[in-house]
Amino acid sequence: MCAGRFAEALPFAERAVAQARVCLPAHGMLATILLQLGRAGEAEATVRHALACEPGSADAYDGLAHVSLLLGEHERSNMLYRRSVALAPGDARFWYNLASSERGFGRLTEAEQACDRAIALDPVHYPSFLLRSQLRIQTADANHVEQLRGLLARPGVDDRTVMFLGYALGKELDDLGAFAEAFRSFAAAARARRRNLAYDVAVDERKLERIRAVFTGPARAATACPVDSSRYVFIVGLPRSGTTLVERILSGLADVRSNGETGNFARALFAAAPTAGGDLFERAAAADPRAVAANYAALADGAAPARRIVEKLPMNYLYLGAIQRSLPEASLIVLARSPLDSCFAMYRTLFGEAYPFSYDFEELARYYAAYQRLMQHWRTLLGERLHDVVYEELVQAPNRGGAALAAHCGLPWDERAIAIQNNAAVSLTASAAQIRRPIYGSSSGRWRHYREQLVPLARALERLGVRLPADAQNE
Repeated sequence: MCAGRFAEALPFAERAVAQARVCLPAHGMLATILLQLGRAGEAEATVRHALACEPGSADAYDGLAHVSLLLGEHERSNMLYRRSVALAPGDARFWYNLASSERGFGRLTEAEQACDRAIALDPVHYPSFLLRSQLRIQTADANHVEQLRGLLARPGVDDRTVMFLGYALGKELDDLGAFAEAFRSFAAAARARRRNLAYDVAVDERKLERIRAVFTGPARAATACPVDSSRYVFIVGLPRSGTTLVERILSGLADVRSNGETGNFARALFAAAPTAGGDLFERAAAADPRAVAANYAALADGAAPARRIVEKLPMNYLYLGAIQRSLPEASLIVLARSPLDSCFAMYRTLFGEAYPFSYDFEELARYYAAYQRLMQHWRTLLGERLHDVVYEELVQAPNRGGAALAAHCGLPWDERAIAIQNNAAVSLTASAAQIRRPIYGSSSGRWRHYREQLVPLARALERLGVRLPADAQNE
């Protein structure tokens, strides 16, 4: 399973639970494999069967909680994480997972308490330090700066320590307005992360260029699309560009449901692509649009009906041409943000496996320029099918911007949707804590606090043809 050979792993997982009367970690493994194979109904049935078994271990419920999360069963996932900490209250892992779940529900105080429990149990559980720092705006009277400074000042700290604690310290110092020291922390953490990545930005540049090369000419839409593609809304853009904000506004409207950040479309596309004939990009471009649409609907629709279903995976910008071909009436929303704010927001964020270009200024600038070229290609190809949203304009006039979003999606506007802090829907993104506050514009122009430190980034972007604000040019 760790090698990604899910079909081969399936019979072994099935045998592991065949005669089980007790809830086992293998139940979660089986459900995960089924989900990866696109068999969500069977994965759900496996979880329910496991929960009907005799009580099992904390690890078993922790695994089922994760699968429930992937299935969109957030309440059940939270309940299972709570069961895990009840069964193994001395294990920091389970408290961290519960903290992440509580953050998703907007229960930030409970999340911070769970982080504190994890740290008390395991003083080197560094992800808990980072999560705790992200849960609220730190103040002069309530912060963890001295603790984090002390931990980072120890001799011989390794890259993993520098990475997690450096991002945590940088975030807290930024909250406190200590921008020079905050940048030093972000930069040290980014260097530590980059040292441990096998990545070449030139590979990504070539990939984006190949996408431009294979999706050319007028986009051909699917003939007699087998699904009502007008039901689907795709929100794309670079990470930290405002995609979560747009998702929260739209999901605050009546009869709109968000699937969050899933790989549903990519999975649907490549399942319908030919297995031979050209490289991966050519095969994706040759995928049968009708099959892609049917595959996507099966993955995206779920059990709960909704007038509109939102897909908010930023990197779906790679597939805009394929989305338009297979789902010709889908709403396509593209977020844009001022280049330095956009790049610095990525640089100061620790991502999972995605966005490896974001930890080095030169690589960040090169990817950003390649992204801009791809987006200009999509605008030329798709024209008015794309609805551009400028982050800075949206936060300054959210009612006007929200109404335009609703109109593009064919939805009636309700100005209550901009009160995103009242939206109780679960959020699992990097902005999960921020969207529990009213819409704010303080992140716009944030790069100016770091003007001196960002000179190398600004120069790299300019060299690559990216237009910058007048006060950022020729620094």
